[in-house]
Parts: sequence; C-alpha cells; structure tokens
Amino acid sequence: MRNDRHLAIQLRKKGLSYNKISKKLEIPKSTLCCWFKNEDWSNDIKKELSRKALYVAKKRFRLIIKQRKEKWEKWREEHRKMAIKEFPNLKSNKLFLAGLMLYWGEGDSKLENCTVRLANTDPEMIRIFHSFLKKVCKVATEKIKINLILYPDLDEKSSRKFWSKTVGISENQFVKASFIKGRHPTKRLSHGIAIIYVNSRALKEKIFTWLNLYQKEL
Repeated sequence: MRNDRHLAIQLRKKGLSYNKISKKLEIPKSTLCCWFKNEDWSNDIKKELSRKALYVAKKRFRLIIKQRKEKWEKWREEHRKMAIKEFPNLKSNKLFLAGLMLYWGEGDSKLENCTVRLANTDPEMIRIFHSFLKKVCKVATEKIKINLILYPDLDEKSSRKFWSKTVGISENQFVKASFIKGRHPTKRLSHGIAIIYVNSRALKEKIFTWLNLYQKEL
C-alpha cells in the first residue's frame, strides 16, 4: 500500500473531506475518489459531511435573509422618518392634501407591491394626481407612467391623445393599452380608464406614513 494512501485512510476515518485530504497530502481528488468509492465506511462519512454542510448552508442562508430583511427595513424606516419630518410643512399645501385624499380613496392599498398606483375614469383626478407626483413628491417625469384600459371599439391612439392633452402628460409616458374582454365589446366609457403609476417602494412608504399622520389629525 502506498504510504500516502495509508495516511489518506487515516485522515478520511477522522472525518476529513476529499478537499482537505487533497490539500494536506497533495493527492488529486480523483485519486481519492477511486480509493474510497467502494468503501462503505467512507460513504457513510461522505453522507455525514453532506448533512453537516447542508446544515451550515441553511444556517448561513437564514442569516443572510435576516440581514437582508434588516437592511431593507432600515431603508424603509428612513423614508418613513423623512415623511414624518416633511409632513408639518406639507399639510397646509392644497395640492398635497388633494393628492393624498385621491390616493386614500382610489389608490393601491398594498404596500408590498411597491407601486404607487391610482386608477380612474375622470381626467381631472388623474391630472391632479399627476401634479401631486411631480410637484409635491418630486418624481421625475420619465418615471411616471400611464396605462389605459379600453373597450375593443375604442382607438388606442386617439384615447392616448385625449388623456395626454387633458392630463398634460407626454405620450411617451404611456405604456401599451390593455383591452377589456367580455360580453360587452362596445364602449361604455368614452375614453377608457387611466391608471397612473410610479414604481417606488420609497414613495409608497412616505404616502402611507402621510396618510396615517393625517388620519390622526382628523
């Protein structure tokens, strides 16, 4: 028996992995696999090492998930604190209150989806909320999008022009329209439904915080 094989067996029986034995004795892993692949005792060690590695990996993964959650919660808390700091100066702003009330009544209520979204058939509501996003929330124009929901007999191009002119938003900010499918192919709404939205968890945290603060003052 090769002297190094004898040493490899000793190390293996101590529970060392192929990697560690290979580094310690400078024996290729392929050679170790050939030596031990038919040894039941070595296969048992392999299973135990795999079990321990899986346990460590799961523990490390849980730690990473926990750290990531803590990081994002800290980030969200920073925006909530910012909203609290801004509220006293904003609550006397008519556009701020109008936008906030529109969102309270018509906005998306799921904080987790990270989308500030409001849908309505009234162009004036969409116009006011668009101003709220730009002038109060300081959202960059290119980040504000509008999606139209139309009946099949409505023309997307003309509907887009209508909403663009009425709301005062560039046609470049419109995404491809969605068409209503069902029993009523003819229009019931002259220009469809407009959904104005911004993908921003930070802004949504602030809006929800403002709403809570405003409700406490009523």
